[in-house]
Amino acid sequence: MLLSSNLRAALFMSIATAGYTINDALVKTLSDAMSMGQVMLLRGIFATMLLALLAWRSGTFTHLGRLRQKSVLIRVLCEAGATTCFLVALFRLPIANVTAILQVLPLSVTMGAAFVFSEPVGWRRWCAIAAGLVGVLIIVRPGFEAFSAWSLFALACVGFSTMRDLATRRISPDTPTVLVSTITALAVTLCGAGLFQPLGGWEPVTLPAISVLLGAALALVFGYQFVIAALREGEISFMAPFRYTGLLWALALGYLIFGDVPDAAMLLGAAIVVASGLYALYRERIVARKQPISESTGPGMAPTGT
Repeated sequence: MLLSSNLRAALFMSIATAGYTINDALVKTLSDAMSMGQVMLLRGIFATMLLALLAWRSGTFTHLGRLRQKSVLIRVLCEAGATTCFLVALFRLPIANVTAILQVLPLSVTMGAAFVFSEPVGWRRWCAIAAGLVGVLIIVRPGFEAFSAWSLFALACVGFSTMRDLATRRISPDTPTVLVSTITALAVTLCGAGLFQPLGGWEPVTLPAISVLLGAALALVFGYQFVIAALREGEISFMAPFRYTGLLWALALGYLIFGDVPDAAMLLGAAIVVASGLYALYRERIVARKQPISESTGPGMAPTGT
């Protein structure tokens, strides 16, 4: 049952990653037309409306009281911080470079799960985490001519996203996913409302721009829904590496839409990060097979099917 649950979580994570990356590409096309804050606001309005409609149709607004959880508040705040930092980096760096830096997230989540949830992480996986950090340094290249300070915002996004994912695991299983998604989208929208004026003010919005924002909102809704479902369905250490599929999407979309061709250092760093994550996944599976079922499940694990 646990393996089946993990496989479902892996599928959900892959779908979520595709949604997020398509959203990123669509948003980046608007970087010359409007400010980051305006994009957050307008896209957030569309996403919040779509999610609120889903919540209303499913009758989940009757469970609003379940949002009064510390873990929900932490998740919402971290999502707003992660979105802000990510868009700052995305508007100024190639999409593949930003996405490559974010590929260290599964390793950082694995490390965070070891500290927060006491999930066992052996020395081999700690070495994989260290190797992944080296890969990030190769991508960012601090101290070299190709270094961009905007890369630091992508690293800050990793930090916020790690806290967000760990907080999601603490949300009560009976809290509807769509409700968490709706409040998250609303928080990001309000964050954009507070930022658009300091970041350049309001620019006229054309019909093509609205179409792009609506498409981005739809992709974002898929991302919100499926990433929360994934994090609540299976083990973090199993599903996390499936975020790496986003790098393939980013490389393809970056080339097709923006004509970006990644350099050798970026590809090498990304390959190291991905290889480290896949090895960490392999080691997690080896350890799990050696443990009896009573030792490989924790008392805080939600029942299968929630």
